[in-house]
Amino acid sequence: MNSTERPRLSVRSPADLVVAVPYLLGFHPTDSVVVVAMRGRQVVFAARGDLPEPGTHPGPAARHLALVVTRQHADAATVIGYGPAARVTGTVDAVGEALDEAGLIVLDALRVTDGRWWSYLCDEPACCPAEGTPYDPAASQVSAAAVFAGQVALPDRAALAAQVSPYDGPVRLALRRATGRARRRLAALTGEPIDSASPGDASPGSSVGASGGGGRGGTARAVRSAGTAAVRSAFRRQRRGERLDDDEVAWLTVLLTDLAVRDHAWSRTDGRDADISLWTDVLRRAEPDLTAAPGTLLAFAAWRSGHGALAAVALERVLADHPDYPLAVFLDDTLRRGVSPSELDGWPGTAGTSVLRRRRRRPPRR
Repeated sequence: MNSTERPRLSVRSPADLVVAVPYLLGFHPTDSVVVVAMRGRQVVFAARGDLPEPGTHPGPAARHLALVVTRQHADAATVIGYGPAARVTGTVDAVGEALDEAGLIVLDALRVTDGRWWSYLCDEPACCPAEGTPYDPAASQVSAAAVFAGQVALPDRAALAAQVSPYDGPVRLALRRATGRARRRLAALTGEPIDSASPGDASPGSSVGASGGGGRGGTARAVRSAGTAAVRSAFRRQRRGERLDDDEVAWLTVLLTDLAVRDHAWSRTDGRDADISLWTDVLRRAEPDLTAAPGTLLAFAAWRSGHGALAAVALERVLADHPDYPLAVFLDDTLRRGVSPSELDGWPGTAGTSVLRRRRRRPPRR
């Protein structure tokens, strides 16, 4: 399931709401059930789930969606199913019942297929004809307002996932060589052999170059000093509209395997467009064993900005390669439960570290 909080859009009709959903999610949903939560007449939240496979009871997924929506302090919701009636109807009914049991007003229950919408709660031919009601996103004020606010609706979820996919070809070859140089640079800094172990195998208390002889403390400080400088330089460059070169990306990704460096980057990451751009670029250029930290930082930035679907695809990529990376596991669970970003204001901090330590052995919810 993907959940998201986005800039509020005013809707005045089912057609307006149908037009708004792709901008709320960031992509046009298919074979999906979406719950749009509202306060008064304003959309404040949308949560999406895949339609259950044929023969699967929709009850558990429906109750989970209802739980996520109730966390948003909404007073009403509309359920929208995307797909053929045979797959949509039972799921929409189950979600509507779960929302009703949770105390929310179900304003409408809709099905959307092939440019038309149908209402399950309206049987008046004048407003809800049996053949469905066509809608035109290009003529909608909601669509215009969303575009004006900078919101984008990609063709589908696969197009969103492609935005965090790794670069290949000459770009990958260049980054592989740059990462080799970065590893040798780190080895020279720490005086230790090159370590190419996956950061997903590290415990929350581990750090690069902090093992070995009596100079351990000094080595750790040197790594963290270099990491702090690399993170600050990356943010400065990005906010000036400058892209990091290959050696800068490689050096940053190697240093981010140190948890103190990663947490410093985390503390500077918010929901700004520049943060999302930075970590997207670093994730796509990072070598496979070094994607855990930048991918999780991208997910955090996207979630903070209300781009829940982008956060979800970033976490999916991280957890596919690093299923035990504690911060990714924690954020994945947080996103699935529909926790508001404001509930983690002030992170990372002592409380956050203790939670990650308690959760580190919990398998990701995939």
